[in-house]
Amino acid sequence: MTETAAATAENEGLLQSAFVVEMVRQMRAIDPYGHYDSMSTTEILEPFILTKEKKREIPIIGDPDELVVARVKVFFNAISAMIESECGLMAVPLVNLTHEGFGRALITVGKLVVMDRTLRDVHRFGFPSLSKMKDEGDKILSIALGLIGEHSKVAGL
Repeated sequence: MTETAAATAENEGLLQSAFVVEMVRQMRAIDPYGHYDSMSTTEILEPFILTKEKKREIPIIGDPDELVVARVKVFFNAISAMIESECGLMAVPLVNLTHEGFGRALITVGKLVVMDRTLRDVHRFGFPSLSKMKDEGDKILSIALGLIGEHSKVAGL
């Protein structure tokens, strides 16, 4: 098997994963005019992939535009939807950003905070690869589900 065929096969597995499917669903949900309807999964998720070369092109200091802020919210909305599907409790994401791209992202389930991230340099939000994005989402999901399991009474409030 050639190197490109192996990479394509690996990406096919990633594209079928629950987290990536949810990310695409969330991206389509924020598209009021149907621009994403004709796009493939990889084309929809391409803005989330920020290689080293792409990152070098973005200035170190900058303000995030509306599209970047929307992508940040999509990422945390997808994690929240995955939490809901796994445990059956409503997960609420909250992303609070300044105009300079600094802020905080929280996900709460009931009265329990299951994720708390400080956000910096949001105008450079992205992941080196699709698998890194999936790994980060899965890591946050597993930690959140562990917290919900440990503190189920608080999460049920």
